[in-house]
Amino acid sequence: MIFKLENSINQHIKLPNKLVELYIKREDAIHPFVSGNKYRKLKYNLLEAKKHNYDTMLTFGGAFSNHIAAVAAAGKGSGLKTIGVIRGEELAEKVASNATLSFAKANGMDFKFVSRETYRSKTNPEFLEALKKEFGSFYHIPEGGTNAFAIKGCEEILTPEDSKFNYICTAVGTGGTISGLINCLKPSQQVLGFPALKGDFLKEDISKFANKSNWELITDYHFGGYAKINEALIAFINTFKQDYGIALDPVYTGKMLFGILDLIEKGYFPEGSKILAIHTGGLQGIAGMNAVLKKKNLPIIM
Repeated sequence: MIFKLENSINQHIKLPNKLVELYIKREDAIHPFVSGNKYRKLKYNLLEAKKHNYDTMLTFGGAFSNHIAAVAAAGKGSGLKTIGVIRGEELAEKVASNATLSFAKANGMDFKFVSRETYRSKTNPEFLEALKKEFGSFYHIPEGGTNAFAIKGCEEILTPEDSKFNYICTAVGTGGTISGLINCLKPSQQVLGFPALKGDFLKEDISKFANKSNWELITDYHFGGYAKINEALIAFINTFKQDYGIALDPVYTGKMLFGILDLIEKGYFPEGSKILAIHTGGLQGIAGMNAVLKKKNLPIIM
């Protein structure tokens, strides 16, 4: 990839009167547009696309997808055309008012808007073949970016200095980030994943890529499901930013940090534990979420 990348730092979160230590790895700060796990997932996919002389990448996502925004920016930075297959035909008329889609368009992404029913065929080989007939040859990146090349990139999140931590915590979407973290764990470490979605199906998906067993999914903090939030989570995100100067997104990292601090309060972590939470970015989605919250007359994320 041809962007300048900043090094992530581990920022200490000073917890009052606690018997554990909490740090946040600021992966959100490594690039202004392709930040956090999105950079990690795309790094080797872009190299693979270049290696095989593709000039176009095609991927899938929804109205406020971090992945869509990141692929568009990465494609522009790497000299590749990008196509986004977007869930929801009605969004074709709303690009200008949608922060994510307007950003992707400004970065050169072309769109194909499909119904939610059609979108469910995104992994169907026949559907992908039809897209090739429509758009020509392209490098396919799955929704969320998770594939073997993404796992390879996510294996680079942790550094040798991170071996001092007992617990590595991450939000979980499609399972790519947690799989990469698991693969580079030390035997003394454990990964805790905080899914943004309901259900236990992620265990099977993660097991396809992860080669160790010292990990666990904490499924109590999805707040009702993907992109579902409430006033308690909004208040937590705003207070966390005020207290520590770190913005959290409401879909992934906000729920993870809410869960971590709740578990600390409940005594889940043994005394003396050192915890590292991975900030996977996703902050571009706040604008879209705030638009939804305003329509519902709910507080917004500051």
